[in-house]
Amino acid sequence: MHASSGRSPPREKTPAEPALSSALLEVHVQQAIVVGVEGQSITLPAWYSTISTKDPYVTWYFERPAGKEVQILKYFGQVTSINDPQFNGRLRFVYTMPSKNISMTIDKLQEADSGRYKCYVDINDDIGSDGSNSKQINVTVLVIPSVPTCKIHGTSYTGTNVTLSCRSSSGKPEPRYSWMRAAPASQVFFAPAQDEEKGTLTLTNLTSQMSGTYVCTSRNIAGSATCNITVEVTSYSNTGLIVGAVIGSIAGICCLGILVIVLIHLYRRKKRESQEDTENEIKEDSQAPKPLTWAKGNESDMVFKNGTLSSINTNRDHKAYNSKSPSDTASVTTTTGSNLGFKPTYLTDRAKSTTPTPNMSSHSLPPYVVPQNGNYYSNTPASREPQHMANGHNLPAPRKEIIVPSGVTPSNLVRMGAVPVMVPAQSQAGSLV
Repeated sequence: MHASSGRSPPREKTPAEPALSSALLEVHVQQAIVVGVEGQSITLPAWYSTISTKDPYVTWYFERPAGKEVQILKYFGQVTSINDPQFNGRLRFVYTMPSKNISMTIDKLQEADSGRYKCYVDINDDIGSDGSNSKQINVTVLVIPSVPTCKIHGTSYTGTNVTLSCRSSSGKPEPRYSWMRAAPASQVFFAPAQDEEKGTLTLTNLTSQMSGTYVCTSRNIAGSATCNITVEVTSYSNTGLIVGAVIGSIAGICCLGILVIVLIHLYRRKKRESQEDTENEIKEDSQAPKPLTWAKGNESDMVFKNGTLSSINTNRDHKAYNSKSPSDTASVTTTTGSNLGFKPTYLTDRAKSTTPTPNMSSHSLPPYVVPQNGNYYSNTPASREPQHMANGHNLPAPRKEIIVPSGVTPSNLVRMGAVPVMVPAQSQAGSLV
């Protein structure tokens, strides 16, 4: 697109024309502002006047946003050159040089081409007045809106509201948006349902008649672009709600069952542990059972160590028991090898008479002599008095007294058939050691 005013650029003139024969060097521009569209071409119209017939030195400059001017196009000595990479291949003089019409064309416009352009003309034998040999033109490059993107926000169920959006990623100046419903049911929308700046369209209380294709147009002075979206209004589906409710109920029941099972298991385990603790509990003030003590005789020593019964035997001779008649019920040893109910009689220094004690036998036992100096033998001298006569017959010799120790010794227990048993000790806490 070529931007131009009401008049066209002057045609190329020759120095022979009288209008320029007496004029000084001066550059002219047809318009100070030129507007172009990205991707298209524009022409910056310019020419100069002079009385000289020599070739001019023509240069075009571009002022970048930073304020720095760079030379972009030059004609000098029958040679035309482009001096900036940004415009490489896109700049050219409209007329073949040398020519007094020095208009420049920019092809394939870019947004970055917007800015200020200056044209300079120098001739050796012609000097213009102050600043008359240069002029500037402001260029604005417009950008057509890019193809917008249409979206729908919300679910298009009957009775609900949805919002349609439309947006272009580029455009200069900023585009504005408009919505319409396409044929066959054409419809144009206005505010407040439509927001031209944001590009939104709100559809409320949807009905099946509102189904159709909606078209959005993004527009600025450079051009426009469109997009469309289809809205299909449907009824609610109860099937999904029912399925969701059933699945949720099943999941809840399963979770509740698992919770009940876990609670029952924990309750049983706690109850079992409580019973075990009660069975193993021993009060702190209860005494541990005392170990069995055995009478320590001269014949053996009994030692308890860590609850274990041990014996230390000593070598000493024993007084053998006199043999007795099997019918004698006063025997110390019973048929079962025990001496239950046996309580010997004692002789004291104060009274040498026999003190009877109750026992299981109907006959009295021989008297017991208190041991002296550890000797359990009787004090009766070896030589006894002659036997007395009774009714002319000799009485039987008195039996030797059976000396029974006051305590139950291990040797006696062994003779009676007892078996040593180790009794485990019990600690204060109630556990066996």
